[in-house]
Amino acid sequence: MEPDQSSGHGDGATLLGETSYPLKVTEDVWFGCCSCTYVTRDQRVIVSHLAAHGDEQSKCQHPPMSRSKSQVLGNTQKHKSEKPFKCKLCHKVFAQDSHLRNHTRMHTGEKPFKCKLCPQAFAQNSNLRKHNRMHTGKKPFKCKQCPQAFARNSHLRNHNQMHTGEKPFKCKQCPLAFAQDSYLRNHTRKHTGEKPFKCKLCPQAFAQNSYLRKHNRMHTGEKPFKCKQCPEAF
Repeated sequence: MEPDQSSGHGDGATLLGETSYPLKVTEDVWFGCCSCTYVTRDQRVIVSHLAAHGDEQSKCQHPPMSRSKSQVLGNTQKHKSEKPFKCKLCHKVFAQDSHLRNHTRMHTGEKPFKCKLCPQAFAQNSNLRKHNRMHTGKKPFKCKQCPQAFARNSHLRNHNQMHTGEKPFKCKQCPLAFAQDSYLRNHTRKHTGEKPFKCKLCPQAFAQNSYLRKHNRMHTGEKPFKCKQCPEAF
């Protein structure tokens, strides 16, 4: 007789009930997760998946099972719409405990995910992964219309608007519209007069960070733009 493969999965194994037979891949039954939309035919995989949710698995004592994949997905979507995890510091609620923990760091300022190559730290692991691409130069998001590639999907979306001509960010005070939200924010400061970028060495302040960087060179004497035909720099 084959050994019971349900052991070694921790508490997750109990979520499918006590079994005296090996967990296996089934041909006609789908198993779903209560905490997300994951479904599989493999009993071993769903046990490991449920255990990986950690604290969240306590609400999934009876994972959905059905011969119909769509029925299982419908059940997981129903659970996903439930938001039992409430923030104690504001009114927000979440479907998963991990989402609440991520949110709570916004209140506490905790940044447990530290970069190994620089002093930066982040509240979420996903933000650390994005940051790491700056060090590695990895650009997995490739434009389908030109050779450009980007470290972040949001940068690719912004770039694609250059190809389509789409300008979804409209100024509320004039007819101008922009391809990127950051362009609209910079433009809006012309209307409001806001100058959030302040020089640390003099009273000057600027509407855009690029203007502050140029201004700082006046203090430092830096001249990064060198003429290729003579020794002059600017």
